[in-house]
Amino acid sequence: MGYTPYLERLGPLGEGKEVIASGMTQEVSRAEQAVAAALSGKRVAVVSSGDPGIYGMAGPVLEVMRLLQAEVEVSVVPGVTALSAAAACLGAPLMNDFAVISLSDLLTPWETIRRRLEAVALADFVIVLYNPASRRRRRGLVDCHEILLRHRGADAPVGIVKNALGPGEETSIATVRTMLEHPIDMHTTVIVGNSQTYPWHGRLITPRGYPYPAKPR
Repeated sequence: MGYTPYLERLGPLGEGKEVIASGMTQEVSRAEQAVAAALSGKRVAVVSSGDPGIYGMAGPVLEVMRLLQAEVEVSVVPGVTALSAAAACLGAPLMNDFAVISLSDLLTPWETIRRRLEAVALADFVIVLYNPASRRRRRGLVDCHEILLRHRGADAPVGIVKNALGPGEETSIATVRTMLEHPIDMHTTVIVGNSQTYPWHGRLITPRGYPYPAKPR
């Protein structure tokens, strides 16, 4: 079971199996179907993109199980989330503390997202932005840009990765000043550096704090 585009990526892995696809915003229904099928004795795989425990289906499935008091065995299989994939494309931007924020206000009120952005920008975390903009939703990205200008400054480095580690991958290095000049959509992950992050040869590096050169032993 899963969101239709994710199931399409399974290719031959889906052959010979009952495949139940559903659309976006049907996560709860999908979880209910999965739990019901498991209770009937079927072995069920609920497919997410990235890591199912990070903005994925692990939460809805476990919440439905709790509400139904369903006694079925469940395993959450970790995957590669967008922040790890995008960081690999960019080099080493997540070598120190970072925070991840989704700019989608579909399930979280925008004022809550804004408070979180203000807090992590002020605290000098590296910031990873999920779901930064869609065709109909760009206000959040514009508001986020204004917050970053105030707390990080116009020259703070920004990494922009579209389709990380997938077909059509595009990686760009920008600054807070220029980030909105780049195409940013729901397939894009944005990583904003902290005050120590710097660009180098098309990469972003956030120092961990090690002294260089290393002292001889």
